[in-house]
Amino acid sequence: MRCIETPSPNFDARTLPVTMIVLHYTGMQSGAAALERLRDPAAKVSSHYLVEEDGRIFRLVDEADRAWHAGRSHWRGITDVNSASVGIEIVNPGEEWGYRPFPEAQVDAVVRLVHDVKDRHAITRGNVVGHSDVAPARKLDPGELFPWHRLARLRLALPRPTQGLMDPHWNEASFLLALERFGYDVSEPRAAIAAFQRRFRPEMIDGEPDAECRMILLALLLPKPTGDD
Repeated sequence: MRCIETPSPNFDARTLPVTMIVLHYTGMQSGAAALERLRDPAAKVSSHYLVEEDGRIFRLVDEADRAWHAGRSHWRGITDVNSASVGIEIVNPGEEWGYRPFPEAQVDAVVRLVHDVKDRHAITRGNVVGHSDVAPARKLDPGELFPWHRLARLRLALPRPTQGLMDPHWNEASFLLALERFGYDVSEPRAAIAAFQRRFRPEMIDGEPDAECRMILLALLLPKPTGDD
């Protein structure tokens, strides 16, 4: 895969093997501004890759190294997500500067990049996540407009369950226990529920675990025949 080499000095040594991919949007006014910030030593942030709206892929940090993209985060018991993940920044102005759909050329490039990284590190679909999944109380990205279904169709991310759903009649405490089992940090319950909705039920994000959310979560927790979760 062709990448434009634009090294960032913002990295250090990994302490964990790579088992995750974390997708972000840049949340800045332009890709050039994001690229400059990700390479600024004073900013102390970086990612392994940045994908521009026209599909160009920039490599900032070698995958052998730990980039600084996830911050304070948690997923499936891992609290040093930076050490365990490859971070991909996707150029989009985000909520602050006018969140908009991701262009086709950009999505195609993200799909190719995720496929490449996922295969190289044998990452499971359940560990291809958004920044909001690993930091629900702090982050919204890549947001409800990101086309997760495109990745799911190619078995690059978990799909939204649509079959075999049943209402388990859980209360909120049971839902949070199940959400934590799936991988989320539920120390701030409303934020965790909203992050789950943003990922798996983006048409309504209200932080309330209604019957549909309960059914989707139950289906996600059911054993998968392939074990690729």
